[in-house]
Amino acid sequence: MFDGSDERERFRRVFYPEADAARWSDWRWQVRHRLRDGHALARVLNLSETERVALARRAGGLPVAVTPYYASLMHPDDPRDPLRRTVIPVDDEDRLAPGERPDPLDERRDTVVPGVIQRHPDRVVILATGVCATYCRYCTRSRLVGGGERLTGHWEAAIAHVASDSRIRDVLISGGDPLMLSTRRLGELLTRLRAIPHVELLRIGSRMPLVLPMRITRKLVALLRRHQPLVVSIHATHPAELTAEAARGLARLADAGILLAGQTVLLAGINDAPETLRSLLRGLLRHRVRPYYLYQCDPIPGSAHFRVPVEEGIALVERVGRDLSGLAVPRYVIDAPGGGGKIPIGPVTMVGREPGHLVLRNAHGQIYRYPDPP
Repeated sequence: MFDGSDERERFRRVFYPEADAARWSDWRWQVRHRLRDGHALARVLNLSETERVALARRAGGLPVAVTPYYASLMHPDDPRDPLRRTVIPVDDEDRLAPGERPDPLDERRDTVVPGVIQRHPDRVVILATGVCATYCRYCTRSRLVGGGERLTGHWEAAIAHVASDSRIRDVLISGGDPLMLSTRRLGELLTRLRAIPHVELLRIGSRMPLVLPMRITRKLVALLRRHQPLVVSIHATHPAELTAEAARGLARLADAGILLAGQTVLLAGINDAPETLRSLLRGLLRHRVRPYYLYQCDPIPGSAHFRVPVEEGIALVERVGRDLSGLAVPRYVIDAPGGGGKIPIGPVTMVGREPGHLVLRNAHGQIYRYPDPP
């Protein structure tokens, strides 16, 4: 686990002397004081020329927003710092590569009512809000997020649709980040969905436990506990996010019996080194977060510099998997462009057949035979 608590305390005292520890630990104060442009970021980081130019050019599209807490985790003098690269734009973001498009997963096609995506009969995604605490530059919904909480106006239609379709068993609340909603407002949505008899499972997809762990308050955890079975899917990027503050928030959720699933986007130069990915996966499991998906980066406009070649991704997962228990190894998937859903990718383990046997290859390349007569 990354420590660095002394550095974060120094950061607070130097750059936010008006904020005592209580204010710094208030998630609403953090949201109000997000760093949203080049001038604000330059106050706390020594920006590179590439970062300065890209920030100056931002007009429309995915906005910039970084919580003071998350900024305190970054190396102030190194533009290659992995956390910086995920949230501060660079020139590459303005370059369109072949195959990139604003809605690569065709979510608009599968939007059945405003704010509801239904690609499978038994489950839906509700886009509960259009805002995040911190915007990731590789965001699949960069075409949509950042424009305010306008999506909350679609809740009535969304809830009515779920109630009208008895096939729906599983509801994922996404956005934006649902934990940007007030606890009261989130509670209203959860209560109404839980009252629908055929809804068996509620899920919340969030980045907040790691970019703004102050959001995981006792009041929020008590609310989530009341609506079980409920899963919090946590978007984790790098082991540097697993701070003492994040550990406390994750422990509160896990101690309340809430299932925690980890989701990570594979990103070039950020988490594609074996030791980095291994450390992240082990760290998540240590904090009772089960690594679930490792996503190939979606081809949104300006994301080519983030994408790892798939063959390299397969080799990476195979190499890392040799040193981890099965619980710590996520499924490496491509969310297929065109709305094909999540497709697992990986090395071929069933090599072929011999009379009466399957021929198998393990993670170390060794061959084994399993009796399986026709």
